[in-house]
Amino acid sequence: MDPVNVAVIYYSATGTVHALAQAAAEGAEKAGAHVRLRKVAETAPPEAISANEAWSQHVRDTAELAQPSHDDLEWADAVLFGTPTRFGNPASQLRAFIDGTGPLWFAGKLADKVYSAFTASNTPHGGQESTLLALANTFYHWGGIIVPPGYTDPVQFKSGNPYGTSHVAGGGKPGDVALEAARYQARRVADTAAALKAGRAA
Repeated sequence: MDPVNVAVIYYSATGTVHALAQAAAEGAEKAGAHVRLRKVAETAPPEAISANEAWSQHVRDTAELAQPSHDDLEWADAVLFGTPTRFGNPASQLRAFIDGTGPLWFAGKLADKVYSAFTASNTPHGGQESTLLALANTFYHWGGIIVPPGYTDPVQFKSGNPYGTSHVAGGGKPGDVALEAARYQARRVADTAAALKAGRAA
């Protein structure tokens, strides 16, 4: 059977979620999946970006990264979405991409795929779980199959979030635990998508 296709679609302002997305892409690839890593378009006003050097630097560093398209969603057997939390919700940049998927949803092209999500907040308990649950609301509407990491691997007892990989950005860049949790989550997503694909083929 052909490998599964996994899209990792994310938004990152200063690079934290970008690091988690790269780790997720690595995890899916190690599980044997074909992977597309995509960063959604930046929509914040230039004056807001320029007021934060880390934000400005990350925009420059990732200028050449491909942006997601509807084709990426159609192509994928599984999709991992990554976003910083904004007042307990996904960032508007990611929402803008998701909110444009109505034609795919209406045509039934988002149903029966595997979905999962990861996030970061500046402070502990800064809306991480509610952000992941908010994304799950979208997956319900799409008819998706939600695959969280749960407590299904030893790294999860270190990372502590069964809803999806999360990181406290105020403590610095993602460390080994957060990155391994992202890799594990993506492997679990890819493995589940592969099992579903095999079952459907049978």
